[in-house]
Amino acid sequence: MNSIFVYCELTEEKNIADVSLELCSKGRKLANQLNVPLEAIVIGDVDENIARQVSPYGVDVIHFAKDNRLFPYQTLPHAAIVIELIKNEQPQIVICGATPIGRDLAPRVASALRCGLTADCTELAIGSHIEPKSKKEYKNLLLQIRPAFGGNIIATIINPETRPQMATVREGVMKKEIISNSYNSKISKIDTEKILKPEHFILQTIERHVEPQKINIKNANIIVAGGYGMGSKENFQLLYELANILGAEVGASRAAVDAGFAEPERQIGQTGVTVRPKLYIACGISGAVQHRAGMAESSTIISINTDPKAPINEIADYVIIGDVNSVIPKMIKFYKQNVK
Repeated sequence: MNSIFVYCELTEEKNIADVSLELCSKGRKLANQLNVPLEAIVIGDVDENIARQVSPYGVDVIHFAKDNRLFPYQTLPHAAIVIELIKNEQPQIVICGATPIGRDLAPRVASALRCGLTADCTELAIGSHIEPKSKKEYKNLLLQIRPAFGGNIIATIINPETRPQMATVREGVMKKEIISNSYNSKISKIDTEKILKPEHFILQTIERHVEPQKINIKNANIIVAGGYGMGSKENFQLLYELANILGAEVGASRAAVDAGFAEPERQIGQTGVTVRPKLYIACGISGAVQHRAGMAESSTIISINTDPKAPINEIADYVIIGDVNSVIPKMIKFYKQNVK
């Protein structure tokens, strides 16, 4: 009961998903603290080279299950493989992405193993805990950190008694960090024939329609984001104009999305997307803790707001006090005049 497991998802293009690579990076740091191996689980109709995409992120062992019935993802066969693997290997920590797949798989696995699960974590750490009544000390626990009560507090959740300690982690909150492109991972092949049964495939996919993603703010280098302070959907067009000349994507706060100023896919924050752009321009955004949770790791933050005491200004590198509807047109005009 030593290692850390990361469940790795596959994209529609049959590559390892970014969120899984982010978790491998974080898992490597946790494994170094505990002085234990980091192991990844890759399941699907892919070859070994795809599985090895996780190697540069410091994965010591890749548990690889290849079967043409395992892509696209299905709950029952994937859960059966993961449950059996955990029973045999007994890792102390298992982490998954807080994606539709992770949110489907992790609870089923945790229920089958009778262990705890913390969903939608924004940070993971290793620490100790002393039980107040018994004074018993638990060392090297996984501290599962996530916003609670609408983001008004940050909760640290522990699982001192049962193993494995399981958590799902939101996309984008961990940073992808390559350890070495020549990192040597051991491949451990899973014999699916010994695990999978006909009843695991009671669902059949007759036809699949996958709509391509039209909005991709998660990987944007520059984001121009608007809040309720933009005033209207029509005023939001200023953000699109600024974003167009900067080569940026347009984001929005929850308040702006709820008001109908922007599409839900553009929502940034605790209940939206977590982003880490090189430049984040916050326009008419007050900066509630729920929004800051999704963009605080941006390299440079510019805030445009009429309120000098707006919470967003506390984390901004540059603050412009003024009405966005007069400031942004000036920014657009200046940029067009001075950049060829």
